[in-house]
Amino acid sequence: MKRICALAIFAAAVLSASAQTNPAVRTMSLQDCFTEALAHNLDLQIERYAPQISLYDLYSAYGGYDPAFNLSGRHSYNVSPGGGFNQYSTNPIPARITKSDGFNSGISGVLPLGLQYNFSGNIADTASSGNSGSTSGEIGVNLTQPLLKNFWTDGNRLSVSVAKNRMKYTEQSLRNQIITTITAVENAYYELIYAREKVKVQQQALDLAQKQLADDKQRVELKVLAERGGTIEQDEAQVASSRASLISAQFTYVGDQNALKILLTDNYARWQELEIIPAAPMEAVKQLFDLQDSWTKGLAQRPDMIQAKLDVEQQGLQLKYSFNQLFPQLDLTGSYGFNGQGREYSDAFGQIDQGNAPFYSVGAQFSIPLSNVRARNSYKTTKAQQQQILLRLKQLEQNVMLQIDNAVSQARSAWESVDVTRQARVYAEVALEAEQGKYAAGKSTTFTVLQLQIKLTTARSDEIRSLADYNKALANLAQQEGSTLERRQIDFKVK
Repeated sequence: MKRICALAIFAAAVLSASAQTNPAVRTMSLQDCFTEALAHNLDLQIERYAPQISLYDLYSAYGGYDPAFNLSGRHSYNVSPGGGFNQYSTNPIPARITKSDGFNSGISGVLPLGLQYNFSGNIADTASSGNSGSTSGEIGVNLTQPLLKNFWTDGNRLSVSVAKNRMKYTEQSLRNQIITTITAVENAYYELIYAREKVKVQQQALDLAQKQLADDKQRVELKVLAERGGTIEQDEAQVASSRASLISAQFTYVGDQNALKILLTDNYARWQELEIIPAAPMEAVKQLFDLQDSWTKGLAQRPDMIQAKLDVEQQGLQLKYSFNQLFPQLDLTGSYGFNGQGREYSDAFGQIDQGNAPFYSVGAQFSIPLSNVRARNSYKTTKAQQQQILLRLKQLEQNVMLQIDNAVSQARSAWESVDVTRQARVYAEVALEAEQGKYAAGKSTTFTVLQLQIKLTTARSDEIRSLADYNKALANLAQQEGSTLERRQIDFKVK
C-alpha cells in the first residue's frame, strides 16, 4: 500500500512538472486576434470613454436653454411715528402701522433663436391702521429679442455647435485608436510568425551542423579524414554557433509572444503561460498599387485629416460668433399681462382670471460701446487663428501625401524582395546539396560545406523576413490611407 501511494505521488509530481514545462497552446488566426483586441485591448477601452464624455459635454451645453423657476415671498412691518397736530384737529396725529405680505414667482429662460422670456406673477396684500387694506397682483410675460448682436449666434448656440463638433472629433480619435491597435496586432502577429519560423530555421541549421559533425567523426573513424586536420573543430564551432543562434531565436520568439499578448488582453496574468500558435503561415498576395487612389483615400478618410477639418470647422464657428459681437446691441422688448385688485386675495385672483385689466408694452433698446476695442480685436485674433489652422491643414495634407508615397514605395520594394529572397533560398539549397555531393566524393572540404550551410540559413531567414516585411508594409499602407477597418471588414459605429 505504501509503495502504491509513493508511486501515485511520484506520478502526480511528474504530471505537474510536465504541465509547467508544457504551457497551454492556443491556435489563433489573425481575425481571432482582432476579435480579442477589439474586446479587451486597454488602449481601446480607455479611448471608448472619449465619445461618451463628449456626449455628456453636449448635453451640458444644451443646459443653457434650461428654464429657471423662481419663487420668493416677503413679509414687511412698518410703523410711522405719530405726534404733532394737523390744522383741522387739536388731537395729535396717531402712529401709522403698515403690514404687507407679498409673493413673486416666475419662469425665465432663453430659446435657441435668442429670444429671452420671463413669465412672472406676483400678489401682495397691504394693510394699514385706519383702513381695511387691499390686495393687488399681476401676471404676465416679458420678452426680449436681439436683432443685431446675439441674433444669428450667441454664447449658447456657440457652445452647442462646438460640443457637436468635438463629439465628432472624439469619434475620430476612437477610430484612429482602433486603426492603430489593429495595425499593431497585425504587425505583432507577423513578427510572431517570423520568430516561430526563425526558430525552425535555426533548428534546421543546428541539425545540419550536427549531422556534418557526426558524418565527419564517422569519416575520421573510417580513416577517410585525418584526425588532426581541424575538420572536427570546425564542425564543433559551427554546432556551437548554431546552438547560440537557436537560443537567441527562441528568446526572440518568447518576446514576440508577449508583445502580441499585451495587445489582446486586459488580464496579462491569465495569458502569461499561454503559447499562441499562428493558425496559418504567412503568404505574399500580390497587390496593385495606385498612388493617386491612395492619396484620395488618405486625404478623405484618415482620422487625423478629418480631425484637422473639424478644427477648421470649429474655428469657423468661433469666427462667426466673434463677427456677430461686432454689432451693436439692438433688442426688441415687449410685455403683456393682466392686473388684479381687491380687498382679498380671491378678489385679485378673480379679476386676473377675468382678464379685464390688461397691460402691454412694446419697445426697443440700443447699446454700443463707443470704441468697441475688445470685440474688434477679438475678431481679428479669431480670424488670424483661422488662417493659422488652414495652414496647418495644408501642412498635414502634404505630410499625408508624403507618408503614403513612402508607404507605397516600401510595399513595392517589399514585394520585389519576396521574389528575390525566395529565389536566393532555392539556389542556396541547390548549391548546398551539390556541395554535399562533392564532399561525399572527396572533392570538397568541410569548410566549404559549412559556409554553404550558413548561406542557406541566412537565405531562409531572409525569405521569411521579406514575407513578414511585405505583409507589414501592406498594413502600414492601409494605416496611412486610413483604410484599415475597411480592409479588415471591421464596422465602426459609435453608440
